[in-house]
Amino acid sequence: MGKNTSIYLDYNATTPTDPRVLDYMLPYYKDKFGNAASFHHKFGQEAKKAVEDSRKILASELNGKIREIVFTSGATESINLAIKGLCGKIGRKKNHIITQATEHKAVLDTCNAMKNKGWEVTMLPVNPEGFVNPDDVLASLKNETILVAIMHANNEIGTVQPIADIGEICREHGIYFLVDAAQSFGKLSIDVQKMNIDLLAASAHKIYGPKGIGILYVNQKNPRISLQLQIDGGSHERGFRSGTLPVPLIAGFGEAVRIAEEDRDVENEHLLHLRDKLIDEIKAAHPDVELNGSRKKRLTNNVNICFPGVDAETLIMKMKSVACSTGSACSSANLEPSHVLKAIGHRNEMAHSAIRFSLGRFTTEDEIDRAIEIINKTVTAIKKTSPRHRLLSV
Repeated sequence: MGKNTSIYLDYNATTPTDPRVLDYMLPYYKDKFGNAASFHHKFGQEAKKAVEDSRKILASELNGKIREIVFTSGATESINLAIKGLCGKIGRKKNHIITQATEHKAVLDTCNAMKNKGWEVTMLPVNPEGFVNPDDVLASLKNETILVAIMHANNEIGTVQPIADIGEICREHGIYFLVDAAQSFGKLSIDVQKMNIDLLAASAHKIYGPKGIGILYVNQKNPRISLQLQIDGGSHERGFRSGTLPVPLIAGFGEAVRIAEEDRDVENEHLLHLRDKLIDEIKAAHPDVELNGSRKKRLTNNVNICFPGVDAETLIMKMKSVACSTGSACSSANLEPSHVLKAIGHRNEMAHSAIRFSLGRFTTEDEIDRAIEIINKTVTAIKKTSPRHRLLSV
């Protein structure tokens, strides 16, 4: 890439479609354009095969069964289907949900929607690194508890939660366990059997696949889960989700997962090197910065840093050639401080100084070197003119 090109460091928001994935999808927009439900002729049979081939890849990635993969429009829809669908099917006899404070808004807002309908929601705190304590999950269980919803990896600060420990608690007490794996699926190894996961949501666009396609894993054995439909209009996806399947997107999702599984170890090693270089060289130039989340138990591509006395929005605007964000892409238009940063103990001013840099498959060492230079120079320049920083330095 040329010296004057932008440096994309917002991979946790979305990823570019891998050229290999795009090539794999194209035939299903052109010659193999059939409806997967029209299986009485060649066009429909080709489409159905593409869908089932991808379903098989996705199930294998999770160590689940083919019939347990339900295609949706993305992780947000999957989460809504899981929570609302389970509560709707079970009814008020079990009306207690447990989640935690740094969940994605897709979980928090859906839980609030259920709360408005009469369900009780327990919101667990996290420690300063963003971890929920499994003992807190255990202590919060009631006879009425139907669901525990804990994300795998945080989209803002990258903290990877102790999912297996929480899953074991849920299984021992007969509680359904939902995991938002939007940021971890394809990047980290996930075994729904060993982790005792009953429901899992993921999206293709976080792992170099197309936007508009996701999955919900629904356990169909010990326990077999049934959900109330949230979209009426047919019996697609074994009755879990109505609507014509977007075959090109599904084919692309499967290919993206196949590539991710094949390249995962090498890719994570590369990203870990670049991530730690970015953190260390920013901290060397600006010792007052604070890394948010765990240094050890975090996504290999995630860096979330507070720059005390520096307004994050101002910093981003001045670093025009570095594409990054102040937090979740789903709520970045909101001027309120990040609920994740508030949950780990930051006051409003500190939370407003945080920037998320997220690296990806196509990030080069040269780009990281240039980004470090731009970030450090821009922060230094802002500090020289910022009355907020001068006050903090006194």
